[in-house]
Amino acid sequence: MLIQENVTLAPLTTLGVGGPARYFFEAKTISEVIEAVNLARARNLALFVLGGGSNLVVSDAGWPGLVLKIAIFGVEDRNENGVPLFDVGAGEEWDRFVAHAVTRNLAGIECLSGIPGSAGGTPVQNVGAYGQEVAETIESVLALDLRTLQVRELCKEACGFSYRTSIFNSSERGRYVILRVTYALIPGGQSRVHYTDLKKYFSGWSQAPTLAETRDAVRNIRASKGMLISPGDDDSRSAGSFFKNPVLSSQQFQDLAVRAKAKNLQVPSYPALDELKKVSAAWLVEHSGFSKGFGFGRVGISRKHALAIVNRGEATASDVLALKEEIQERVEDIWGVRLEPEPVFVGF
Repeated sequence: MLIQENVTLAPLTTLGVGGPARYFFEAKTISEVIEAVNLARARNLALFVLGGGSNLVVSDAGWPGLVLKIAIFGVEDRNENGVPLFDVGAGEEWDRFVAHAVTRNLAGIECLSGIPGSAGGTPVQNVGAYGQEVAETIESVLALDLRTLQVRELCKEACGFSYRTSIFNSSERGRYVILRVTYALIPGGQSRVHYTDLKKYFSGWSQAPTLAETRDAVRNIRASKGMLISPGDDDSRSAGSFFKNPVLSSQQFQDLAVRAKAKNLQVPSYPALDELKKVSAAWLVEHSGFSKGFGFGRVGISRKHALAIVNRGEATASDVLALKEEIQERVEDIWGVRLEPEPVFVGF
């Protein structure tokens, strides 16, 4: 095993902050993953598993143990009862796989175009955007169980998917290393154009957009919000949406609506689960004094999207956390809602 030492982690994340990993190893096969886990245990090293780095805030101190970078690539397709299945290595670039599916006229993930990171990260937070989420297409997840060091295949029901969550980031956080994800796609399926931004984009079209047209639209919309990785654009140097859209009970929503009415405002919302309301985190942030482009110096809010905390150059993790906490405290003080962050915090 080629173990590297003191590898800076910031360049391996989309936010671009963070200190070094004391030890670093890139695993390209399942057996190498198991070997690395055994090594960490034998040397009593804290283990952190790194995927595409798109949803991380790494501390300025870095990681004191072993960072295991998952670099298992490959896309294998098969057919099961007329349903196209794709076994995708956890290290595969997600958007490349989406492009592959769309090129083959397979529906189910076209609205998830342009999302940075790797395929292995998609089940963790049940990645979703523009009216789709991966839980709709994930058939199973192959993972290494760190309790038993056995490789297990978990069906979609066992993954416990719900809004932006799964067992991998909740009840079983830290238990599994995802090795491969199997997706079931729809041959010749229609594009999902339910989301407001997409409806607006295609308004006036005389016919339904193709999958490729929908993919292009999603990427263009993401770029306009700084949510597409674009070299030279510091508004895209982020961890994506930094806060989850709060899901409130009916009483919580009523309390929020009363506060908004006192300011002559109306809270935008949309249905989530039974008896619950999902509220726009971006609206809460912007109506708490944090407009697009807020901040000076090294860290701030994207000029294109109120939910993206961006690294404007040489920002530190401490800078990011200070702004995060300022936003959370002011939103809670004004609106009585505590925003929960989306990224994973490493080494804090």
